[in-house]
Amino acid sequence: MIKKAHRLYNEQDFKTAFKLYTELANEGDVDAMTSLGYMYQNAQGCEKDDAKALQLYKKAAENKQPYALFNLALLYMNGLGGVAHDQFKAHELYMEAAVREVPQAMYEVALMLERGLGCLQNYSEAAFWYEEGAKRGHIESFNNLGVLYKEGHGVTMNETRSFICFKKAAEGGLAEGLYNLGMLYDQGFGCEQNHEIALDYCRQAAYKGHIKAKEIITTLQEKEKIVF
Repeated sequence: MIKKAHRLYNEQDFKTAFKLYTELANEGDVDAMTSLGYMYQNAQGCEKDDAKALQLYKKAAENKQPYALFNLALLYMNGLGGVAHDQFKAHELYMEAAVREVPQAMYEVALMLERGLGCLQNYSEAAFWYEEGAKRGHIESFNNLGVLYKEGHGVTMNETRSFICFKKAAEGGLAEGLYNLGMLYDQGFGCEQNHEIALDYCRQAAYKGHIKAKEIITTLQEKEKIVF
């Protein structure tokens, strides 16, 4: 039944999916509660109801449903859905979701550890969780892990690993990854220096809206060094 509900949701038959999720949630299915909460939060197949979404997330989170924990963490991190902004609670919930294999939660935990948000700053722990996210293909985790390897924060500085991480992020289409990979080529860090390849990656990042990349391209255009 839950698979059918997920299929209907993915097919954007929100009204039928909502009805089925409701039936399953009333029977105690925590996965259905989580999905139903998301639908209430985003007004999919129903009217928006933040209070109902919060109630469902909390009930599912009590049973350690990974994505309920993650969604609840998002609410606390941003002070949304009727809860007060609480970075410490958000970090706690993100961590619970991370240990239950939610890649985005692994990234959020790492980001908070790197910045000391809702927890003590710890670069080595941040690197661990970025790596866990990267192992599961999370491109933002690859990018941020690349930064740590480039700067030697929480890990031993490693040019090769930094290059590999940025390349993975760039291959995933992440604007920040494209820009960072371009900068490595420009500097010859972890790779053979190549200004043409660097410029190409910078262009790709600019097309995706990366602010620094756009500024670089604009400056080069103004100096008539390139045609964009």
